[in-house]
Amino acid sequence: MSNQAMDDELSVRVLLETSTLAIRDVQCRGTCRHASPSECATMTHLVYPYRGAFMRHVGRTETLAEPNQLIFFNDDEEYGISHPVGGGDACLSIAIERELLSELAPRDQTKGGASITFRHARRGIDPGAQALVATLRHGLGRGAIETLEAETLALTLIERSLGEKTSTARATSFGRKKLVDRTKILLAANPGRRWTLAAIANEIGVSPVYLTQVFAQAEGVPLYRYQLRVRLARALDLIAEYDDLTMLALDLGFSSHSHFTAAFRQHYGQSPTDFQRSTALR
Repeated sequence: MSNQAMDDELSVRVLLETSTLAIRDVQCRGTCRHASPSECATMTHLVYPYRGAFMRHVGRTETLAEPNQLIFFNDDEEYGISHPVGGGDACLSIAIERELLSELAPRDQTKGGASITFRHARRGIDPGAQALVATLRHGLGRGAIETLEAETLALTLIERSLGEKTSTARATSFGRKKLVDRTKILLAANPGRRWTLAAIANEIGVSPVYLTQVFAQAEGVPLYRYQLRVRLARALDLIAEYDDLTMLALDLGFSSHSHFTAAFRQHYGQSPTDFQRSTALR
């Protein structure tokens, strides 16, 4: 479960590999701001970013990957990667046996053909899916969950991510997508900063009213709630490194421990302390 391959830019840790699926923790230093040389997936991977952000390039199509999204790396599809912000990125990558993926993937989300490939490059996920990603990564990384439980949780995660009630896939114009992506990149660069609406709008170069309208229409959530989800996703990533949760809360821009705990509980259904205990982080 802990095989690891590393080069100067990329670290890949195998967390689980069975006849059903493979789960890998992929971390990238993100030193390359320009698109990397083309790579090609040998099978379809479902990739869940949990730290930082990166841009995936398929032909002329750009897809921003960040912790509120599931990114599809389709079988036999060439792609390149670039990093719009410093600090690198990390994601949980799941490859699942073809027949099982066929059972889980709704037909209207996939293309026809011998392999299972998805029509859209990305799909929004809800806080429950984010929590499952963190549970798998922390639990497998520390040997706190067994193979059967991990496989079951992974299938639950995929089913939840592809379900209509717990995920989002909104159509928007190219110009609005670029504006929203620029906003996401700005927030990803410093999730702990206490932004004002005027400051974000000024950085993006639009009016605050236009920004709030376009962002809500494209993402299905208000800008402030999206920023909260970015901070909480970062909390899921960092929670194993903090004994003092008050310091974690303040580092992520929350006003207090109680503010952080209330937001965490509302999104993930348990307190930060309970999450630490349930994933054997303490």
